[in-house]
Amino acid sequence: MSDLIPLSQAHCMPRRGSEHRVTEASIREWLPEIPGWELVENGHALRRTFTFKDYYRTMSFVNALAHVANAEDHHPDLSVHYDRCVVRFSTHDVGGLSENDFICAAKADALYA
Repeated sequence: MSDLIPLSQAHCMPRRGSEHRVTEASIREWLPEIPGWELVENGHALRRTFTFKDYYRTMSFVNALAHVANAEDHHPDLSVHYDRCVVRFSTHDVGGLSENDFICAAKADALYA
């Protein structure tokens, strides 16, 4: 990832194989760029809970995130509730985290803002 392009403006690329799994150094570099996200599942996934005033706003976020995920061809696991949505990113095809997870996490943050 170039230092000149913010994660939220980058685009996902197909990632298959463990060679595309991010390094600890990359995680340390990118995690501060997506505040509120946490490493879960022994560092194999990113997760964040987004909170809202009501169901309508929650669903608006979910629908906007679905549109972004479709455009990037990188889809999160979602747990949708009345006033919150838990978003989890991981890349099955690499067996853990890829650059795509950080890109999409940043895009989710931009939607929320």
